[in-house]
Amino acid sequence: MNFLTVPSPTTLILVLSAFAIGYNFGEQNKVEPSFKDKSQNKDSKKKDSNKKLVKNKFPKAGEHNSYSENEDEDEDENEDEDEDEDEIEIDSSSLNDISGEVRMALVIRQDLQMTKGKIAAQCCHAALACYRLIATDPKKESYNLPLVNRWLHGGQAKITLKCPNKEDMDLMFAQAISMGVNAYVVHDAGRTQIAAGSATVLGLGPAPKAVLDKITGNLKLY
Repeated sequence: MNFLTVPSPTTLILVLSAFAIGYNFGEQNKVEPSFKDKSQNKDSKKKDSNKKLVKNKFPKAGEHNSYSENEDEDEDENEDEDEDEDEIEIDSSSLNDISGEVRMALVIRQDLQMTKGKIAAQCCHAALACYRLIATDPKKESYNLPLVNRWLHGGQAKITLKCPNKEDMDLMFAQAISMGVNAYVVHDAGRTQIAAGSATVLGLGPAPKAVLDKITGNLKLY
């Protein structure tokens, strides 16, 4: 008869300990993606995303890309920031006793065929230039705080008007000087749509409406 040999307690403890050590060693040495591998995966995904963006921005020949066209148009209008300045300081103090509404007029040349964005930028130049001449520097002959305050407290009224050509604009500018009306002519820098030095907008005032009407009364609203 064969008898099964039972291992001693010491032997069992040694066997179990060896098994436990082997199991822990295997768990610790499992292959995990390294930090470098994770970074490479992220970079790869980012490159794929950039490729998709480039593909959408630059379509194939024959496809229409409205995004690029709108971007170019916005850039053209935003480049109208530098204008040539030709300031004439006009003493408008003789208008202070004339009652009625005080307003500013912005006279826009029509023969230049400017876009709406271009016209908006040029009108901003004219309005700011007129305000700077009449309200910011007490040393200027054109400084007239009482008239400016009437305009400010009355709502800063502004009106845009159509002018057919440069000849008519020059005539109105001369009339403004002779009548003591603050005035400024914007000359374009020539970076986008029109030739450098082109007179685009004539700014008049702030001045009493009754006086401005004598200069611009025959013009149509823009």
